[in-house]
Amino acid sequence: MDIQLTSDQQAFARLAIERGRLQSETDAIQEALALWEARERNRAVFLLTLDDARASIARGEGRAITSDTMLLLASEMKERGRARLAAEQTRGS
Repeated sequence: MDIQLTSDQQAFARLAIERGRLQSETDAIQEALALWEARERNRAVFLLTLDDARASIARGEGRAITSDTMLLLASEMKERGRARLAAEQTRGS
């Protein structure tokens, strides 16, 4: 594979090599591809989650978001946290 970097990319890679961050331009390409691969995996997971959310809404499982429902949700979250803390304290005793 023949890869052509822009002059800015070459300078960026050279600087990383000079500073000891990378050993070679090949390392720079491999790291860039690893980051791209991770980003694409995260994107795929996000899209699956989005599909699940849309399916949940289509099944009528969604919540209308208003000031009142946000307060209710906050209250529910506090109660769950308190219950979890109480359970952990009971197990620890």
